[in-house]
Amino acid sequence: MQELLYLVHRIPYPPDKGDKIRSYHLLEYLSKHYRIHLGTFIDDEKDWRYLDKVKNFCSGETCFINLNPKAARLRSLSGLFSGQPLTLPYYWNGGLQTWVDSVLETRSIRNIVVFSSAMAQYVSHAGSVRRIIDFVDIDSDKWMQYSATKTWPMSWIYRRESRLLLGYERKIAKDFDSAAFVSETEANLFKQLAPEAATKVTYFNNGVDADYFSPQNVYPNPYPAGIETLVFIGAMDYWANVDAVDWFARSILPVIRAQLPKIEFYIVGARPIAEVTALAAFPGVTVTGSVPDVRPYLAHASLAVAPLRIARGIQNKVLEAMAMEKIVIASPQAVEGIRAVRGQELLVANDESDFALQIISLFQGGLFRNIACAARARVLEDYSWKRNLGRIDELLFQPQATSADEGCSRYLQIHFQSTADDVT
Repeated sequence: MQELLYLVHRIPYPPDKGDKIRSYHLLEYLSKHYRIHLGTFIDDEKDWRYLDKVKNFCSGETCFINLNPKAARLRSLSGLFSGQPLTLPYYWNGGLQTWVDSVLETRSIRNIVVFSSAMAQYVSHAGSVRRIIDFVDIDSDKWMQYSATKTWPMSWIYRRESRLLLGYERKIAKDFDSAAFVSETEANLFKQLAPEAATKVTYFNNGVDADYFSPQNVYPNPYPAGIETLVFIGAMDYWANVDAVDWFARSILPVIRAQLPKIEFYIVGARPIAEVTALAAFPGVTVTGSVPDVRPYLAHASLAVAPLRIARGIQNKVLEAMAMEKIVIASPQAVEGIRAVRGQELLVANDESDFALQIISLFQGGLFRNIACAARARVLEDYSWKRNLGRIDELLFQPQATSADEGCSRYLQIHFQSTADDVT
């Protein structure tokens, strides 16, 4: 079994938030084909309990580095003086670099997979090894979106981060063998931003465990009797989610409740910051904090909402709700990159009045069961982890054949085996 170095900016477990869902499934897939050497950070004390779980996927060496977010933020300020994007010193650790260098020197590493741009700095010198970067999203563009929501000096800092990080992303894409994104939309945008690396840019979609997120399972009802619920699910210390629920609770929900007073808005997600918990004081708003299982909240909700104004890539929260046969009403930003027919498989609202009008119309006219069924059908068709992660084989394949014909033969063998696995 070939040896592979996998670097991730955050421990890829548990798969309970966007980046961890993708990095976990990528780890699980790679572990079936490679001897994994994993280097990663742990930025939540609760995640140290999962070391044995993660090590089970790694038959090679592992390196887990504690990352204190407050200390990392202070360390990132050095980027203001070095001309670096702040992201790089935030995720810099000499111990991890020493471990990476040792693995590269003592192990027969033929492939490196880097998850997120911040981790590419550890293998900048490993040009003789095949390097794949999974950017997931265009983080530099996300910083530019953040800048539009802030006042000076944070708006200046975020614009600076966007500009410098884009320069770094372009360098990585140019130097690495392949650069992957979470959707075709995201990949095409990056090709425009980094035309010099366009031929190396590709994508593989996220997936959903449709057996786990299944409406056929039986779930206890977490909601009080006699109410209709709108639910938002996501990590509530993530600024894009915070902005989304704040906007919905303050500007959209009151309009809905003026006509439909039994409507309640549930904000479900771990680590709610003070700005989120304060929303519980608003009529009709409940903030749950961390829950052991989000599926009951989806299963018994009337609608799932995704009013994200800041977003990149594919939103797992949308796919998971669709898998649960929920009608999802979302902003255009929240569904960017998701292959679904608007109006038939999910609903899109362009602004706060559009959100309110569509939700009121749905309740007054009767919820559309056909949209919910079509939503799950779309997930089953396009968002299988097994099928989508099969693309990584093509990125990691290094021709060892002595002729072009033998190389093509090996490529076709990998490709058609992956296809056959999907069919069976």
